[in-house]
Amino acid sequence: MAAQEPVRRPGGRNARVRTAVCEAVLDLLHEADWDDLSIAQVAERSGVHQATIYRRWGTLGALVDDVVTEQLTRSSPVPDTGTLRGDLEAYAVQVAEDVAGPLGPVFLRAALVGTRPEGEPSKQVYLLERGTQLQKMLDRARDRGENPPTLLELLEVILAPLYFHAMFFERPTNAHHARTLVDRLLALSEKK
Repeated sequence: MAAQEPVRRPGGRNARVRTAVCEAVLDLLHEADWDDLSIAQVAERSGVHQATIYRRWGTLGALVDDVVTEQLTRSSPVPDTGTLRGDLEAYAVQVAEDVAGPLGPVFLRAALVGTRPEGEPSKQVYLLERGTQLQKMLDRARDRGENPPTLLELLEVILAPLYFHAMFFERPTNAHHARTLVDRLLALSEKK
């Protein structure tokens, strides 16, 4: 009788470790300053050994990158409403809510300075992944016969002002402001 392969269970130990570590990072970021976060704290809070965290993520920066990517993907997926305006408005309103929410400062800091320590390449995985998702949204609009903006235009006209507003004004932006930015972007696209 041949030896059987071990059965891999979806949602097994790897999923439990990932979930526990990500929840610990988010909890700690809610409670303390980013600069005070350490893998030792994450290990203690999550109940996952430090060696496991280092083996899986390598550095605190890589761990935070992964958590930010996961959180953004889960909490604010790129919409598919069937229209460019609907997609852009849903996206812009969600970004406004995200940067005004409790993790807003984490998202802003990650976007501005990257989360990897000095000397380590800052790939800012969450931004690359989000850019790919947004490009697919724009491609869907083009395939429907709409005239979408470029990804750079979307970032400059919607995302940058929302982040800027959240960083430099005491009162975060809101859904109305987000929709106004969409109107601006679509007006620019019509001029092309």
